Amino acid sequence: MGAPAFQDFQRAFGRHLRDPQHAPRPPGVPARRMAVYNELLFNNLCGFLDACFPVCRTLLGEKRWRRLNRTFYRDWPLHTPWFREIPREFTRYLAEADITLPRPRWLAELAHYEWIELALDTLDAPLPAHDPAGDLLAGTVALNPASRVLAYAWPVHRIGTDYRPRQPRPTHLVVFRDADDEIQFTEINPVTARLLALLGEPTHTGESALRQIADELRHPDPAQLRTFGAALLEQLRTQGIILGAAR
Repeated sequence: MGAPAFQDFQRAFGRHLRDPQHAPRPPGVPARRMAVYNELLFNNLCGFLDACFPVCRTLLGEKRWRRLNRTFYRDWPLHTPWFREIPREFTRYLAEADITLPRPRWLAELAHYEWIELALDTLDAPLPAHDPAGDLLAGTVALNPASRVLAYAWPVHRIGTDYRPRQPRPTHLVVFRDADDEIQFTEINPVTARLLALLGEPTHTGESALRQIADELRHPDPAQLRTFGAALLEQLRTQGIILGAAR
């Protein structure tokens, strides 16, 4: 038994919305009304993308940017009904889809970097119980839940109209929402990124995390690294990446 006629109509309607140049308009739908609906939906999607990815849009130029928006609209199966998730799906499209349009090699990472600001700005992240003045070495550390440690192949935080890299340069960043609900970006080195990863494990105190890093680096003077690490922990607390000692 075949699908009901209305389901066939819905599928044809959806195909035409995604690709009006190649998928025929469903029979019985006035061309003028269909054109208005096509333009309304595509412009609505573009509005979300334009707002989240201003740097990508500027660097690609309007024509190339709209073509990329169109192929995303046409080809990518959205996995969510929420409009606010459209930018996240766009980053997945750039990272995972087989896109034939020419584009800079760093575009997918730059888009992710732009999107993470929106993601953390809207993230519901209750603060864990913590002592803001607690001992970060003796106890476990409470990390800011509205923070992400990111590793990129390209220096995405520097890309703009005055700088478009030709070669990759591995980059580590911490993106976090501070106490004033502002999004901050901080470049870190791989050792700091590893330290934050260890501090996210409930089995580690600040002291034990630094000891493990010293072991992994085969550091010739673990005591010196501990001193440096203790100062780094305090710096991260001052920035708001670390909230304090966990309770």
